Amino acid sequence: MPSTVIGPGDPIHYPKRTNQLDYEIEFAVVIGRRMSATPENEVRSCIFGYTILHDVSARDVQFHGNQITLGKNFDSFCPIGPCVVTSDELPNPENVRLRTYLNGKIMQNGSTAEWVFSLPRLLSFLSETMTLEPGDIVSTGTPAGVGVFRRPPIFLRPGDLVRLEIEGIGVLENPVIAG
Repeated sequence: MPSTVIGPGDPIHYPKRTNQLDYEIEFAVVIGRRMSATPENEVRSCIFGYTILHDVSARDVQFHGNQITLGKNFDSFCPIGPCVVTSDELPNPENVRLRTYLNGKIMQNGSTAEWVFSLPRLLSFLSETMTLEPGDIVSTGTPAGVGVFRRPPIFLRPGDLVRLEIEGIGVLENPVIAG
């Protein structure tokens, strides 16, 4: 939802409705040309660029009754930035390092080389069901290390600082605040 989107440095608001606020770094694609049933070999020409997307998730809301969408759509749950790198500036998005730091400690350290599906396959598949328009942002998934699946689990708290880094794009950093 539009109210979820915030920029670099803006606070992530910790809602009272959750006790399990989690982080997820995502490599995000910005669509540049309309895509509808786009074949895989035409996908790259439809990509404008790439950015960092923080898919903040209220896990207890998300997993209660499988409310995946609801648990990811609280206000401020989608920091994006710090910029959009054009596709010509990042010619090999299939091998880019992604890292998440929580209060300076590394929590996620992965690569787009670990994707289950290639970027052309993912976007082609999505365009078979929905039309992707210029300016649409598609997130591609997160590497291992999210808080809910750690033992013991690690969740965000007010006062935390989350730093996301994607090689070739930059750094997206947001504090977590109450309410």
